[in-house]
Amino acid sequence: MKSIVVVGSQWGDEGKGKITNYLASKADVIIRYQGGDNAGHTVIFNNNEYHLRSIPSGIFYEDKLNIMGNGMVINPLSLAKEMEELLASGYSLNNLVISPLATLDLSYHIALDGLKEKALKDKNIGTTKKGIGPTYTDKAERSSLRMVDFIDPDFANLYKTKLLEKNKLIEFYGGEPISYEDTISDYLKARELILPHVKETVSLLAKLRKENKKILFEGAQGTMLDVDFGTFPYVTSSNTIAGGALSGSGIGLGYIDGAIGIIKAYTTRVGEGPFVSEFENETADKIREIAHEYGVNTHRPRRIGWLDLVQLKYSKNVNGFEYGALTLLDVFSHLDEIKVCVAYEVNNQKIDYLPSSLKTLYQAKPIYKTFKSFKGVDISNIKKFEDLPIEAKEYIKFIEEYLEIKFVIISTGRDKDQTIIREDIF
Repeated sequence: MKSIVVVGSQWGDEGKGKITNYLASKADVIIRYQGGDNAGHTVIFNNNEYHLRSIPSGIFYEDKLNIMGNGMVINPLSLAKEMEELLASGYSLNNLVISPLATLDLSYHIALDGLKEKALKDKNIGTTKKGIGPTYTDKAERSSLRMVDFIDPDFANLYKTKLLEKNKLIEFYGGEPISYEDTISDYLKARELILPHVKETVSLLAKLRKENKKILFEGAQGTMLDVDFGTFPYVTSSNTIAGGALSGSGIGLGYIDGAIGIIKAYTTRVGEGPFVSEFENETADKIREIAHEYGVNTHRPRRIGWLDLVQLKYSKNVNGFEYGALTLLDVFSHLDEIKVCVAYEVNNQKIDYLPSSLKTLYQAKPIYKTFKSFKGVDISNIKKFEDLPIEAKEYIKFIEEYLEIKFVIISTGRDKDQTIIREDIF
């Protein structure tokens, strides 16, 4: 495939960073198409660990173009800090382009995010308080500032006008108004760093496609956090599914060849909301510590559950992927047994589809199939599928048959070399 979308198939945190970094090594262009700095990718490159928040995972390859697409919401201060960190690590950032149509996540959005979440009290949705929701709200009601406004010489006045308006709302929610004088200098400093990277991207992508370049589309979070198809309202504010790559980048439907679903060998989620296969015991604690299941940016402990094939079948349907990448398989080397959710029980009835009603999802009980573990077997240096323990192969084949997909990549450890490549699709 010449163009492919990398999509998280669960609630995010599937290990997309590693897989995207591997695929980025084969791509010419990497474009991030949605979300903001509320979700991060952990990438290990040249034996160094990096925590990316907004910049695409291909930034470490100087010969590859990295685009921050129009579907993103960008916090200029956070982006500038991320850029400074990469510059300090020796990366030139000459390969970074930012869409002028991306929406700005500003000081008042962040303030309102925290205040609104606090006002919800016990009905809060577990937002990261990074301003993402209020920013997308402004975008939807057509009142937001965009990157094209940020690079405008009149940005200071545009920001001041918006800030005066939003301060009234901040005070309504019981917050302290934000000082223009205390914040504008930081934005103008960030503007100097960001401005040279802002370029028109629609015609650029069209040109690159005509030149037969390989284009990789990278999203944040996962399918079940999609604003339309996720566990609403416990979702993010953008379209995290593969279809979001179209509206979030400016490329046409016929110009994307396919998608690859990233699937963690078990399931995790951060924040509130239904989670049918969740369990909390010593095994969950062990998984959390072994795999360091804490948010990249928030450091919140992730909730742990077994692999949920009902949810994954739903994810496959809305994303349309035929290929998968299985991550964190090595964690099972430490467990006594492995379980997989194959159906739900709701009101004494067995169902094999994901209900739309949250009320029903909260009532659903998982029906499990149990697999033997390969405890004690170190799989981190295995390079061929055939060399995996029979228990691991049976587990993988069962998932493939259930979902009717093929795992072309299997991650057996954190390092990029700890990977089994079964088929080169990109």
